[in-house]
Amino acid sequence: MTQGRTAELYRMVMPDHLCPYGLKSKHLLESQGYAVDDHQLTTREETEAFMEKHGVETTPQTFIGGARIGGYEDLRAHFGKPLRAEGETTYVPVIALFGMAAAMAVAGVWAGFGTLATWRLPAWFIAIAMCLLALQKLRDVESFSTMFLNYDLLARRWVPYGYVYPFAEGIAGVLMIAGVLIWIAAPLALFIGTVGAVSVFKAVYVDRRELKCACMGGSSDVPLGFVSLTENLMMIAMALWMLARLAWA
Repeated sequence: MTQGRTAELYRMVMPDHLCPYGLKSKHLLESQGYAVDDHQLTTREETEAFMEKHGVETTPQTFIGGARIGGYEDLRAHFGKPLRAEGETTYVPVIALFGMAAAMAVAGVWAGFGTLATWRLPAWFIAIAMCLLALQKLRDVESFSTMFLNYDLLARRWVPYGYVYPFAEGIAGVLMIAGVLIWIAAPLALFIGTVGAVSVFKAVYVDRRELKCACMGGSSDVPLGFVSLTENLMMIAMALWMLARLAWA
């Protein structure tokens, strides 16, 4: 138990700079039951003198029981809550995106139709997810296209496809939400979804390559695999279903 213990925290608090990691360190210590002896370094000279005295290069610095723990990342590790290492793969971004897509689909369908018992709920979920995924790619198309070339079969044969893909995905998603120009949206989604599914399947399950997925943009740490394949299969299913509805109309 840490209740009642005291920690010493040295952090920068200056008129032109309030260290965010100092605030995070203070909050973390308090959340762990520590009373914080908060030493605020209010000038550059004071900060540099502190760092020189303790042989450190950064602040904040935390001391517990007279022993230096270190900065914010060290403090998290001390409490068994290490930050994810840079470059380490994670599914958190894609879980957050699909969770938001689901919430938006539920909200939109409920507001528009007063019920969730409608085919529009899964349709809007997929279409909204496509729009959100396109937005991630459009934040930095150059970076996305570079990562995309690692595995997409069509982009490797025709490099401009890596630049076209985010726009095609976004346009198809918007048209599907609106329910207009389905004769454009559905074939477009079917094409990019099929190429994407084949590319991912070959890279991951045939060639056994360990890659990061460009689905969340060029700086993504999401691993290429089941989630990426599912994204493309959802687009294919949505496109086929909408083409079938168009044929029956």
